[in-house]
Amino acid sequence: MGGAGGRAGFYVGLGLALASSAFIGGSFILKKKGLLRLCRRGRARAGQGGHAYLQEWLWWAGLLCMGVGEAANFAAYAFAPATLVTPLGALSVLVSAVLSSTFLNEQLNVHGKIGCILSILGSMVMVIHAPQEEEVSSLESMAEKLKDPGFIVFAVCVLVSSLLLIFVAGPHYGQSNVLVYVLVCSAIGSLSVSCVKGLGIALKELFSGKPVLKEPLGWVLLVCLVICISVQINYLNKALDIFNTSVVTPIYYVLFTTAVMMCSAILFKEWQHMVLDNIIGTISGFLTIVSGIFLLHTFRDMPFTPDLLPLFLQQARADLHTLRRSADRHQSCQHQPLLPSEGKASLSAEEEEEKEGESV
Repeated sequence: MGGAGGRAGFYVGLGLALASSAFIGGSFILKKKGLLRLCRRGRARAGQGGHAYLQEWLWWAGLLCMGVGEAANFAAYAFAPATLVTPLGALSVLVSAVLSSTFLNEQLNVHGKIGCILSILGSMVMVIHAPQEEEVSSLESMAEKLKDPGFIVFAVCVLVSSLLLIFVAGPHYGQSNVLVYVLVCSAIGSLSVSCVKGLGIALKELFSGKPVLKEPLGWVLLVCLVICISVQINYLNKALDIFNTSVVTPIYYVLFTTAVMMCSAILFKEWQHMVLDNIIGTISGFLTIVSGIFLLHTFRDMPFTPDLLPLFLQQARADLHTLRRSADRHQSCQHQPLLPSEGKASLSAEEEEEKEGESV
């Protein structure tokens, strides 16, 4: 990044990545509020196959925010390295969790807050140790990579598993298991990222004056991207309509990041030139994110009460409570005018004086 221009470009990419996380995290809230308004009106819910959300302006506002966020994320790749932009998507988890607890009254307990912090820390570790991509500078080189047998097998597995989730697992477990619809979004999303990268190369060649519009690969990638995004939107709406936003967003991030890492490793051969410490750092960062998501998802309905503390902490808490009560009792005694014994003594002295006065 040597040079003022490279440094300025780096900060532009960082700002775009942060803005992308803010817009994408806010888009989940707007979409959820739109779906809740439709539910109060008695309209057909998205989780039951309805598409009444297309008539709700809040849902369209959420879609617009997501589009702006994705566009900012797409532009960030042109200025900053992908190893910085991709892990920063975890910040959308924090934005969505905070906004959902504020505007949707969804409770975020202590476990959820710790999970969000762990997700961000894991993302920071992945930023430091994530692998670098092989540079692809033309559509011809992109086409060669798309013809790789490993990527073809990966794409076929993604399509087959997505179809099984949609038509087999969805009708039986889609209403009770959050992973069904989120897995569909994540798997298809890995292919959409590949399409976005290919279209980014095509746009660069178009701006440089090359006849990209005559190349069929660019149009194929555009059609595939539209299909993938449509599938993602549909099943993400179903997941948001059924489950809490603070649960859907982080799980979607973890699964989506996993799928993108696998796709990029196969398509761009990222992991071939990594040293051992970067491999360990990348895996550790990702496992830290998964641990945070586990805390957020598993204990989301468990209230944090003193009974959940370990026994030695409960005993210390009880001793502290006893000490405070004794201190309060001592303080209240100091404010009393007389102690009971002193009151009785003074009363008997007064009676003796009255008796002596009567005898005289």
